[in-house]
Parts: sequence; C-alpha cells; structure tokens
Amino acid sequence: MGVLDIEKSLIKKCQSGDVESFELLIKDYEKRAFNIAYRMLGNVEDANDATQEAFIKIYKHINKFKGDSSFSTWLYRIVTNTCLDILRKNKNKKTLSYDNPTETEEGTIKREFVDHKTNTEKTVEREMVKKELHECINSLGDSHKTAIILRDINGFSYKEIAHILSCSEGTVKSKINRARKNLKNLLEDKMELFKDQMV
Repeated sequence: MGVLDIEKSLIKKCQSGDVESFELLIKDYEKRAFNIAYRMLGNVEDANDATQEAFIKIYKHINKFKGDSSFSTWLYRIVTNTCLDILRKNKNKKTLSYDNPTETEEGTIKREFVDHKTNTEKTVEREMVKKELHECINSLGDSHKTAIILRDINGFSYKEIAHILSCSEGTVKSKINRARKNLKNLLEDKMELFKDQMV
C-alpha cells in the first residue's frame, strides 16, 4: 500500500468521523503548516492559534474534500486563508512598538531588554539582515506577502501555489514577480537609510 493509498484511506475514515485517523492524517503537515502561519503572522502565539483554527476547519469540512487537488494543497489553502483572515482582523487592532516608549500615569516608560548573548559581529550582522528582510516582507501587501512566503520561503511550485490561492499559474507568477520587485525596492531603501545613518 503506497503513501497516497494510505492517505486516501485515512481521509475516508476521517469523513466518517474518525478522530484518530485525522490525527494521523495531519501529522506530517503540522510543521509546514505552522511555518507558513509563523511567516505570515510573525509570532509563535498567533501562528499556533492559526494552525489550530485551520486544523479545526479542516476536520469540520473534510467531507468537502473531493480530491480535485492533493490533500496537502487543500490543507495549505485553508491554513493560508485562516492567516489572511487573522491579518485582516489585526489591521484594525492597535499595536505597540517595542521601540516607542509607553505613557503611564507615573510618566514615560522606555522598553529595554538585556541581551544575554555574546554574539560575534557576523552573527549580529546576519540577524540584522534577517530582521530587515522579515520587516520588509511584513510590509508587503497581504497577497504579495503570501506569494513570497509560499514560493521563496516554503518552496511550493507555481502550480501548488495556484491551487492554494485559487488562481491561475500566470497570476501567481505575476504576483511573485511584483512581490520580489517591491521587496527589492524596500530592501534597497532600507540599505540607503542605513548608509546615511552610518555617515
């Protein structure tokens, strides 16, 4: 019995309400689903919540899976859509920046954190580049951000992304091209700003 046959068998059992089969079915997808959620939402807590929410939706709607695409593609579509819903909801919420001081009745509090790591210059530099890249990806529009995360971070093919995002491969390619251009411009602007500060 091949892997796909086992998966089909587990899906049928899940569609009959077998919870144990569902746990076996999603086991191999949990890590990647969490990684997509983490990249899209930017923190562990939201990523855990989104993954959990997506898996509940998958379990509730498993009867709607008809096998038109692979199960993994269907699953990642639900994870991605769940994250996009959370991003839309969060846009209306007020967020606090660690860089900005907080006003209290006693006065202004500046947030400071002790860095317990003793990093070499290269490690610090690498972490700064990663941080800048992450910030630039997060500042892209939701659709471009999603395309970059699915393609360049998670390595999905254009065909898989087209299924996940329910659009054509051509649309996916143009989204990714535009997203990469925007990302390149954002990074170049950051580098210019950084150079100006160094002078």
